[in-house]
Amino acid sequence: MAQKFDVVVIGAGPAGYVAAIRAAQLGLKTACIEKWIGKDGKVALGGTCLNVGCIPSKALLDSSHKYEEAKDHFKVHGISVDNVDIDVPAMIKRKDQIVKNLTGGVAGLFKANGVTAYEGAGKVLAGKQVEVTKRDGSAELLNAENIIIATGSSPIEIPPTPLTEGLIVDSTGALEFQEVPKRLGVIGAGVIGLELGSVWGRLGAEVIVLEAMDTFLAAADQQIAKEAAKIFKKQKLDIRLNCRVTGSEVRGNEVAVKYTNEKGEECEELFDKVIVAVGRRPYTENLLADDSGVKMDERGFIFVDDQCRTEVPGIYAVGDVVRGPMLAHKGSEEGIMVAELIAGQAAQMNYDLIPSVIYTHPEVAWVGKTEEEVKASGEPYKVGTFPFAASGRAMAANDTAGSVKVIAHEKTDRILGVHVVGPSAAELVQQGAIAMEFGSSAEDLGLTVFSHPTLSEALHEAALAVDGHAIHIANKKRRK
Repeated sequence: MAQKFDVVVIGAGPAGYVAAIRAAQLGLKTACIEKWIGKDGKVALGGTCLNVGCIPSKALLDSSHKYEEAKDHFKVHGISVDNVDIDVPAMIKRKDQIVKNLTGGVAGLFKANGVTAYEGAGKVLAGKQVEVTKRDGSAELLNAENIIIATGSSPIEIPPTPLTEGLIVDSTGALEFQEVPKRLGVIGAGVIGLELGSVWGRLGAEVIVLEAMDTFLAAADQQIAKEAAKIFKKQKLDIRLNCRVTGSEVRGNEVAVKYTNEKGEECEELFDKVIVAVGRRPYTENLLADDSGVKMDERGFIFVDDQCRTEVPGIYAVGDVVRGPMLAHKGSEEGIMVAELIAGQAAQMNYDLIPSVIYTHPEVAWVGKTEEEVKASGEPYKVGTFPFAASGRAMAANDTAGSVKVIAHEKTDRILGVHVVGPSAAELVQQGAIAMEFGSSAEDLGLTVFSHPTLSEALHEAALAVDGHAIHIANKKRRK
């Protein structure tokens, strides 16, 4: 007899495990299926984000930043440190322990909230049945009143650079290097490529990033993107735009990567390691039976409406497997929305205010519209900016690269976008997101008391600068 649940969630990543916990909190009998196997050979909850994505990459980013600080920047504080060294295996071991703590934490949350966990691969059948296939090949059927598909995404592979163990790796492999490569090639100058490139660059690798597009960080506000590009160049990240990779060849312990540059010339670079970071694709392999009724587009994304309903009543899909940015926080909020809808509550998500962050140092972050988007919309607008070079807190921390930008509507003064490159950019942008969620004007932010000295004063000053009222920089003349 098949087990019956109110909600069956397929996938225990940030979208799936959050949906399962919220559904259980709302009194729904909930199961969650996960097939990810961790390094210890046991099922690991948390999906890409906890196991090989957001969390482990941040662990390495922080370790590498601390190493770089000790090696290159302590002296300015009057601190002398000799023979600074990096133990890469120890750094990787620490990262693995953090992952283990967090994935184990999700298992604890399932237990505390009464979520039934199933190990195996889930498949949606007709009639809202879910088949769970375990590692030993045995299968079990679950009956569900509602199904939430949250199977996530996987790295895209490209034919010119097929993955070769230890030499050409994806983002997962880049988290496992046991030594610092002398020359590192990164294909793709997006979030993942920049973050992983900066980790190994800080530790001493010579990093070349090859990007096919001719615009750096096309999704970001271009004023901020250009400032970020200058900062990364100073950090010796060699980012080459308009470079299309055409092939690769393994030569012993090295990889020759062939590409055409911005002039159309054929070029070749030799690397010790190559990271392929050209994006991710939805993971829908063997997910849907032919008669399940759930529809996908040609790229493998599941069709859903604004509240993540598929075309089959009672079946939802959330996270990386549906339209929108592939971000853990977006997936989590979709999971909560769907769980609440299933429980009969009113629930809606604001897709206009999903923050984006690149965790380099300095960070790059934004929420709302870019200046390019506002200009294209024809809306009248005004802009205020403030550099961290004028921030007392940033000076005290020896961390003054970057700036804050606030875009507001010319007539209503409503904040349309907040964009930051600089220290704690993610946290400052989140303050902007809260303000925007409540429909704040730039004047509202300007009238808010910010503690001194803080980095967040830069957001306060940028909001004041929108109307030429910044105190700690000379105000630019307003454009007509």
